[in-house]
Amino acid sequence: MKRILFVTSEAHPLIKTGGLADVCGSLPKALAELSQDVRLIIPNYQALKTSESVRFLCSVRVDNRNVNILESRMPESHLTVWLVDYPTYFNYPGNPYVDELGEPWPNNAERFSLFCKIAVEVAMDRVHQDWKPDVVHCNDWQTGLVPALLSIEHNRPSTVFTIHNMAYQGLFPAETAATLNLPGQLWHPAGLEFHDMLSFIKGGLVYADFITTVSPTYALEIQTPEFGYGLEGLLDHRKEFLGGIINGIDLDQWDPKADAYIAQSYSATTLAKKQANKAELQRRFSLPIIDSVPLFGLIGRLVEQKGIDLILECLPEMAAMELQFVLLGSGDKDFEKQLQELAALYPDKIAITLGYDESLAHLIEAGADSFLMPSRFEPCGLNQMYSQRYGTLPIVRKTGGLADTVVDSLPETIADNTASGIVFSEASSGALLEAVKRTLMLYSFPKTWKKIQVNAMNKDFSWEQSAKQYLGLYENL
Repeated sequence: MKRILFVTSEAHPLIKTGGLADVCGSLPKALAELSQDVRLIIPNYQALKTSESVRFLCSVRVDNRNVNILESRMPESHLTVWLVDYPTYFNYPGNPYVDELGEPWPNNAERFSLFCKIAVEVAMDRVHQDWKPDVVHCNDWQTGLVPALLSIEHNRPSTVFTIHNMAYQGLFPAETAATLNLPGQLWHPAGLEFHDMLSFIKGGLVYADFITTVSPTYALEIQTPEFGYGLEGLLDHRKEFLGGIINGIDLDQWDPKADAYIAQSYSATTLAKKQANKAELQRRFSLPIIDSVPLFGLIGRLVEQKGIDLILECLPEMAAMELQFVLLGSGDKDFEKQLQELAALYPDKIAITLGYDESLAHLIEAGADSFLMPSRFEPCGLNQMYSQRYGTLPIVRKTGGLADTVVDSLPETIADNTASGIVFSEASSGALLEAVKRTLMLYSFPKTWKKIQVNAMNKDFSWEQSAKQYLGLYENL
């Protein structure tokens, strides 16, 4: 049994801004279910949703500050959660990283530096809880100083650092390093310094014993200038200590057999029942309720990363085809406006809902025939896995986790029962349009389509699979 300290700035359902929280809410629980001794440590934000009781555990003095550590549990689980309680830094309303105007909190460097220092005190059991981890697993830039600070400790635990998205690096002015009271031996270009800036993420990339990211393909992509954001050289240098493990999905929340949000539950053996969800989805979006017309869905942030501009370029041509398209999402105001104009122009073909609605998201996954995900980059991605589980064939661009989780429907993959979606390579509207046409062609052969749906629904995207891979990694450290 391994003792694992899981360090994160967010974890669902305690607090969530994105995919990081989904991983950090699910992976520690999955490891605990494999009989490991796991503790999760997270800042005690004002917006944290703790449903279990919270008790005082201990107090620790760092940088002339007295910081309390509180203990609670993850909702509906036995997983122990340690909360770093320092109201001056963490008792802010709303989002953990930005204020209500979307501006980063001005003292983010101080806040997350303190969080990292407390995690190190816990990792070295200087909080006197008679518990010292074998492995400290850190996630994204907010925890990047932990592997760096542990690197100068005697008799320290092993460290793993997971990159969820290289685009966020935790960069601060160089003088911050002095105000944070960081050890001088870490401040150099081969350490925490990055072009005269302090880089939190480099703490993880340089000093962790092993670096993981959320898909094998993304692990390769971040070693290139296109995806490495200036750190591709360092990642290439450390590539023998770098690997990708695909995220799992929450099989309890996303299960067409027992989904409370959808109109009709169904399974791979009762696929005909999926139809009721399509009719309900058409009704919800005020589209003509026609069973034979293929219905394409999309859920996501309306930003360039997600390839929304490619979809906008394709939509007028798609509107001329026998299909319907529904979208749920929000983001770039210009994209929102263009989508609204197209929906007004083609009311029988295109329907959109701006914002986010959990029940509608589930209904789209269950009711659509195909799911569009033409991302420019996608470290892992979850919707393509949800879609396969719901027998809704994803159309994805061959990048990151999309490349690793969707098998293109070609004559040979259809023959050997591995096909599970439609894959295209180039980030262009032309390539996306070709993929849409190929999907319509496949849809016109109901037997083949159903065969691919069944393949997709039978794939194992459980967290247990991912947790076993992480466990293997911890054991090899």
